[in-house]
Amino acid sequence: MFAKDTIVKVLIPNVINTGYDYRLTADADIGQFVRVSVMNRPYIGVIFGFGDSGLEPQKIKNVSEIYPQKLSDNDLLWIQKMSNWTLMTPGAVLRLIINVPDAFLPPKTEPLYNFNFDISAKMTESRQRVMDAYESNDNTAMTINDLRNISHVSLAVINTMIKKSVLTLCDKKIIENNEFDFTYHDTGNVVLNNEQSAAANAIGAALDNGGFSVHLLDGITGSGKTQVYFDSVLRAYNAGKSVLLMMPEIALTAQFMTRFLNRFGAPPVVWHSNLTAARRREIWRGVLNKKIRIVVGTRSALFLPWQDLGLIVIDEEHDTSYKQEDMGNYHARDMAILRAKISGFPVVLASATPSAETLHNVDVGKYKILKLKSRFGGAQLPKISTIDLRESKPTDYVLPDSDTPQHGNLSPVLYDAINETLSANQQVMLFINRRGFAPITQCKKCGWVAMCPDCSVGMTYHKRVGKLLCHMCGRTMTLPQKCPECGNDISMFGAGLERIEQEVHSRFPNAKTALVSSDTIMTRQTLERLVCDMENGNIDIVIGTQILAKGHHFPNLTLVGVVDADMGLFGTDFRAPEHTFQQLFQVAGRAGRGEFPGRVLLQTYQPDNPVFNAICACDRDSFMNTDMAARRVAKMPPFGQLIALIIEGEKEQTLKSFCDTLAATAPKLNGGKILGPIAAQIYQIRSWYRMRFLIAGDEFANLQPVVKHWLSGVRIPANIRIKIDVNPQNFM
Repeated sequence: MFAKDTIVKVLIPNVINTGYDYRLTADADIGQFVRVSVMNRPYIGVIFGFGDSGLEPQKIKNVSEIYPQKLSDNDLLWIQKMSNWTLMTPGAVLRLIINVPDAFLPPKTEPLYNFNFDISAKMTESRQRVMDAYESNDNTAMTINDLRNISHVSLAVINTMIKKSVLTLCDKKIIENNEFDFTYHDTGNVVLNNEQSAAANAIGAALDNGGFSVHLLDGITGSGKTQVYFDSVLRAYNAGKSVLLMMPEIALTAQFMTRFLNRFGAPPVVWHSNLTAARRREIWRGVLNKKIRIVVGTRSALFLPWQDLGLIVIDEEHDTSYKQEDMGNYHARDMAILRAKISGFPVVLASATPSAETLHNVDVGKYKILKLKSRFGGAQLPKISTIDLRESKPTDYVLPDSDTPQHGNLSPVLYDAINETLSANQQVMLFINRRGFAPITQCKKCGWVAMCPDCSVGMTYHKRVGKLLCHMCGRTMTLPQKCPECGNDISMFGAGLERIEQEVHSRFPNAKTALVSSDTIMTRQTLERLVCDMENGNIDIVIGTQILAKGHHFPNLTLVGVVDADMGLFGTDFRAPEHTFQQLFQVAGRAGRGEFPGRVLLQTYQPDNPVFNAICACDRDSFMNTDMAARRVAKMPPFGQLIALIIEGEKEQTLKSFCDTLAATAPKLNGGKILGPIAAQIYQIRSWYRMRFLIAGDEFANLQPVVKHWLSGVRIPANIRIKIDVNPQNFM
């Protein structure tokens, strides 16, 4: 406890500082939240220790306010250790925690609007998104800013809806309420089978015994992993602990929420990127005050101000969305395990396709493994086979309003399988992980290619909106009628899901189809409607990207066709085979989850590739062992450590000059090496040029202090940015 008038260091949530000194105006403890000012701007910070600036006492400001809430000693240690590992400053880590700074303020006075569901009005696409925003927030009243941020519509749309009484003014202030005062219990609606019970009891024993442990719940798709970790959630909750259930964004579906409600008798508190400011504030405060003890959320939920956290469950632990690549680079799975280790409680990792890092930790005895080998309810795994596109070549097709043949992408084998499935009144999923209509727009005569002027990538043609779109920065351009270089006709090459949709409409004109990608599924409510339509049989063929790869249960879906299984196999990323296996195996797992057997067809020009052999044989372990052996020889993770430095500059010459300076001061490494600088694979993004260094070391190398010392010895120009990525997942 620090006495009044003590000079203390206060950690501020920003990206540059390690703390500033302030004078206490009352007794306070380490970790306590305080309000201070920096350059006349107010901040919420935490007391981090004794002041150490050496400034004269009369020059040190007072804290503005001291709050009763605090972070624990373990939380402060976690901030420091996360900072040491990721090379983010402690203030940058704290910013992830204090991401709702107005949680300490009284409610703001703002107009609130309700959606008038009784009024009859034309529902345009924009208005539908506004309605979705209300439905995804339980129809609570919202401010105009909330509506714009969540529904992504213009102010003009909202003003028109207000004028037409579709939106009605209901109050003049944000109302704080107790809507999250849920009490959970086991409803008894689910009975675990023997395999599930054994896994649940093993985790339960760890909870009873206390202490840190990590359990990999390794279950095939459809084996009922969710109900096993639900059992663990309830045990921890009944013991008075708080629980975090972390999931990828796209897995937060109504199907999951319904399962949770059926098992626990009340809905979960959900934390994700599309919440209103008021709801974020309420949840943040609720967690801080321990009124909320179970949260289902995405990676940022890890940084809520947890009190007495006693269990973290990480579903789909292999998912790359757990890796944060802006606002600091960190892996939420690894930082969750670090948090649990410091505070001494169990972690459950769940996946049908665990990451190489997790499997390695099982092999060396750091993690315990619990296997679920059979599908719940007696459903059988689908039969998976390849289609050799060299032999079963796609045939051309003709659009209804044209005589010009179009190059096909569906082989005769896949075409026949779709026909058989539709004839049996069952559903089909076609998977291609490429948005838009065509990824390449080019002139055949002079070679001109439609490139983004701000990024060094080609622009993808999106037929639905009739524009070229850059998938890096979001810039759009009108599709030129003729080549801007030579005036000749331009052609579009490659297939995105819109082109597959066109072919499906031509070949199966009576089939009801749906297109699923980040372009068409912009809100959770839109995804919910699609799931509902699939469950009700209103869709025959669903065509989609990785949004469909996990988390969904469609009982009548019996055929999955992967249009281009080769797509992810090649590139500079050593994880490409692993990620391809994970993605395709997860997609395959959508088939045959009900009473009818499933079938999966992978179209490929390389049917003998080890990835496809492993998927067809459902032999994950053999594939991963081979892949891990190659990584061991190359000293790639998990048998080595990597740190990427991405240097970005607005001016190309300044960037190259700074990289030369950095290379000249690069330290010598024992048991490691520094590679670069080289131009990044995508050299320009949003008009910033990019260069990369890669620091490589063995499995137990302590590279972070070396990198920190190296960078501290150079002056970084104002128009240069450095991003540090420890064990990068993205090599672009």
